[in-house]
Amino acid sequence: MNDYLLSVILGVVEGLTEFLPVSSTAHLRISEALLHLDLGSAYWKMYTIVIQLGAILTLPIYFRERIAKFIGYERGNTPLILVPFKTLKCLILAMLRRGPVQLTIIAFVVTAIPAFLMTKIIGKHLESLYIIGSALLIGGIVMWFVDARNAKAEAAGEGAKGGIVHTWHMEDMSLRQAVWIGACQILSAVFPGTSRSMSTIAGGQLAGMSRASALEFSFFLSIPTMVVATCYDLLKSVVGKHGDGISVSHIDGHGWIVLGIGFVVSFVVAYGSVAWFMSWVRRRGFTPFAIYRIILGVVVLYFASRMG
Repeated sequence: MNDYLLSVILGVVEGLTEFLPVSSTAHLRISEALLHLDLGSAYWKMYTIVIQLGAILTLPIYFRERIAKFIGYERGNTPLILVPFKTLKCLILAMLRRGPVQLTIIAFVVTAIPAFLMTKIIGKHLESLYIIGSALLIGGIVMWFVDARNAKAEAAGEGAKGGIVHTWHMEDMSLRQAVWIGACQILSAVFPGTSRSMSTIAGGQLAGMSRASALEFSFFLSIPTMVVATCYDLLKSVVGKHGDGISVSHIDGHGWIVLGIGFVVSFVVAYGSVAWFMSWVRRRGFTPFAIYRIILGVVVLYFASRMG
């Protein structure tokens, strides 16, 4: 297959699945099998990281107004050259006071430390279709159960008394909820196929958050989580431990074009995916995604058993 077309296909897969609760890792692994690719090679490892960076860039742009509100940033008459410094100052101050930014960082730390300590386990599981298929299946069942459990409260709407949902806006979430969601996110780091979005959304709903607030916090939590994890993976891909990394100087013009296409396609598709997903969830919930995960998990487990 033409490398440019292949880059478009993989960029679309990454952009569509990165923020939906269906696991981008699982879909890239399945794409590898269907397209007969060796995504374990140094170049393609770097490629998957680059297209993930394209998807990540979606979030600070899409949520720029919400982020500015949370950190208390107002442009005013600030000269353009000083904007980055003012933004950094506002961000640091927001991290020091109770609010969504501080809770996001706390949840990230709860996830990051155990996930980093278990990198060897993570690497081993990445190669297993059985783990991916099982995580898709089990995660789908959990998501279906949790969303069905909260459906009545969601239908009653904000202000209804005696419901399971008691946190309707991300601004109102508690420290306990942030810590719990961060702990739930560890599952997606250890077991590829679980989906970071699924674990944080379902975890938020179990902690009493509405679909919309759990989803929004999932997006915000993914910014530091994905930036740190992706940059760490990119560094490993470039440096390598036993000469298995790839030097930037070894990538020719063709390789850079393939990377650029994947990055741009992933960003554009991810932006549309986030906008659509926010609208969909408020109206219809997560059940269709749960059903899709269950079906895909069964299919992956079937083919994994045939291949074994």
